[in-house]
Amino acid sequence: MSKITITGASVWDGVSDAAYAATVTIDGNRITEVAKGSDGPAELQGTVIDGSGHTLMPGMVEGHCHPSFTGINEPPELGLLSNEEHMLLTAQNLRLLLSHGFTSIFEAASAKPMLGVVARDAINSGLLDGPRMMAGSPEVTTTAGLGDERKRHIHQESFGLIADGPDEMRRVARECVRDGVDIMKINISGDEFVSHARAEITPTEPEELEAFVRVAHAFDKKVAAHARSSESVKRAIRAGVDCIYHCDFADEEALDMLEEAKDRIWVGPAFGLVHNSTKEGEPAGITKEVAEELHLFRKFDATCATYHEIRKRGIRVVVGGDYGFAVTPMGQNARDIEHFVRYFGYDPVEALKCATTVGQSLMGRSEDLGQVKEGFLADLLLVKGDVTKDVSLVQHQDNLSMIMKDGVMFKDPRSGIQAGGLIRAAE
Repeated sequence: MSKITITGASVWDGVSDAAYAATVTIDGNRITEVAKGSDGPAELQGTVIDGSGHTLMPGMVEGHCHPSFTGINEPPELGLLSNEEHMLLTAQNLRLLLSHGFTSIFEAASAKPMLGVVARDAINSGLLDGPRMMAGSPEVTTTAGLGDERKRHIHQESFGLIADGPDEMRRVARECVRDGVDIMKINISGDEFVSHARAEITPTEPEELEAFVRVAHAFDKKVAAHARSSESVKRAIRAGVDCIYHCDFADEEALDMLEEAKDRIWVGPAFGLVHNSTKEGEPAGITKEVAEELHLFRKFDATCATYHEIRKRGIRVVVGGDYGFAVTPMGQNARDIEHFVRYFGYDPVEALKCATTVGQSLMGRSEDLGQVKEGFLADLLLVKGDVTKDVSLVQHQDNLSMIMKDGVMFKDPRSGIQAGGLIRAAE
């Protein structure tokens, strides 16, 4: 790979409070020079790209990603897909995510065992175009928990692996480890869409959760948890869960516990689903009446109040909004950044940090990703306009003039054409 020098752009480096003029040089897959100032170095190296009118920023991280969720209305639809078709649809979503500027994803759960693992390995080998990926297990749940779609009269699969009691939790956890996952996902609370286990119900018992987490950590895996109820948040913290999703109904005690643990945990509101279900749900059949029946407006208000408080307490928050349902189409993922500003009180740069440096800290890559910095890997975006003033700019593909992952152009600003195909033959 030849050297590339980007001139004329305002650089937002992932940590600074404002963008600044700089000339950035990439050699192979690494950033080798960030020369601050509008003049730049006297001698430019390699291919020169004029970034005038753009912001050069780190690639984004989707911190609650479900690439194998395929635009479903109901969870059992996932169980009706053959593994072969499901893998192809997952690959399509992964390429779509990269085309929207997400160069890394933290898979919050795979819809079936092995989908995420196979996708991650295919990306790493060059067979598929897609973001850097930490692969997740399916959502481990209990009988009558979120993800258990079985009925007395019919067996239905969805995105859940069912385990009851500490011994079954250990077995299922070890099977997921054997599959090769990076992330272990467990559902502690219910959700408003589960008639027998609403969001403020907590089906998973402490001893079940603790057994699951112990196995995961013994194998050096991160644990992510679905936790909407206040009690589920507390159980997650006590058990040592690493990434706690939702936290909508966290009470003062739960918030205090999150703050006390803030140096070892991350949280993620997955707000896209909450937002779209209350404000844009009609096309997916979630009318105002349905939303009221499911108490979704109450959940919306609770989530906003909780994340205002979480922001004030300095707890690390990642973007990612449960995209992959019919009501949250894949490709809308970057809307979450604007949601953080509009609904949670973040300033634009704080929200961008959640989508870059904070996300890479969850990925375990703070030492070489998430910043425009000498020595870091070249996962970079050139975005039209000033994203530090208007974060909505990153939502639109036409504004992403360049998408670079590992020093390779996925979208070249000189042509505006995305490279590669959905599946490339092995070379």
